[in-house]
Amino acid sequence: MTKNLQLLREWTPISCTKEMINESREVNDGKFLLKGIIQKANTLNQNGRIYPKSILEREIINYQKLIQENRALGECDHPDTSVVELKNVSHIVREATMKGDDVYGIIEILDTPSGKIVQSLIESGITLGISSRGVGSTIPKGGNQVVQEDFQLICFDMVSEPSTPGAYMLSESKNINKSELNKFFNKSDRIDRIFNEIISWKE
Repeated sequence: MTKNLQLLREWTPISCTKEMINESREVNDGKFLLKGIIQKANTLNQNGRIYPKSILEREIINYQKLIQENRALGECDHPDTSVVELKNVSHIVREATMKGDDVYGIIEILDTPSGKIVQSLIESGITLGISSRGVGSTIPKGGNQVVQEDFQLICFDMVSEPSTPGAYMLSESKNINKSELNKFFNKSDRIDRIFNEIISWKE
């Protein structure tokens, strides 16, 4: 029986001020960088999901290819698709590493129209969050939903905090087919994923 892959998204708040923006630009050749936790494993999130560490760690390893190729782009707000739309790109992930159960990231806010919106919101004191977007399935366990082995991380988006818990659940229920997923992950990405999986077997 084939599982339905669904769009899965999480939210982590970002703490930043106008002073921090100016300081970041001064020490990073004019670039605006955000640093901090961008995802957590083995932790119940506000949507009632848990990401096992082994799965999240595997996806961060696979995500390194996008970072190295300057393709680890993210959007301002979550779309209802697995494809990253270039016209909505606001930032690029420069680093993503696992430290314990936490994923630490360095994100550069770009001088795109959407990037300028993100910067303006932060300068105005608006609380934003970094939110992962991926596709996969979950199974119920102990009253929670546990993300399964078929999960694939797509990107990290900039979003506002949902006003109520589970506010993203309706759009997250959209089923994703393989052809749509292949619009984002090219043949080289899929080969790299298989290669990383083989390496993990040896370890």
